[in-house]
Amino acid sequence: MKPQVSIIMGSTSDWTVMEQCAKTLNDFEIPFEVHALSAHRTPDEVAVFAKKAHRRGVKVIVAAAGMAAHLPGVIASMTPLPVIGVPIKASLDGWDAMLAILQMPPGIPVATVAINGAQNAALLAVQILSNGNRQIFKRYEQFKNNLKEKIIKANEDFSKIEFPFKTN
Repeated sequence: MKPQVSIIMGSTSDWTVMEQCAKTLNDFEIPFEVHALSAHRTPDEVAVFAKKAHRRGVKVIVAAAGMAAHLPGVIASMTPLPVIGVPIKASLDGWDAMLAILQMPPGIPVATVAINGAQNAALLAVQILSNGNRQIFKRYEQFKNNLKEKIIKANEDFSKIEFPFKTN
């Protein structure tokens, strides 16, 4: 089994957030790999990874980093693959990481999810992969339908709650 998604973290401490990305990909039965690579501490390893990922069959890279958060952009500068950045709340409530990932120069796009948004990063990867894979597309459609059903059920439950001044 070859990975279709690479989950890359700038630090092993990011795993507490990125584990949700792994769990979500696993739920969708999408093969993935996990690595700790730092744009600042292991730049040579980052370059080797980024330049070779597509040759190994990887189709999407999810890169998480906090503080200066250069990892997603550095990877995006060296690969033709789509890169999804996950800003990690490490300092300044994660806004430093968010801005670092958002502010990419023209020609080096990085899709960016919310601070600590690992699940949405995985779901965006699923959506990208679903374009060429009917099975993944159907799994994602079912996931979206389950979200809808959950809200419908919640509203049914709320309708049963009684207060003297509740009107619905």
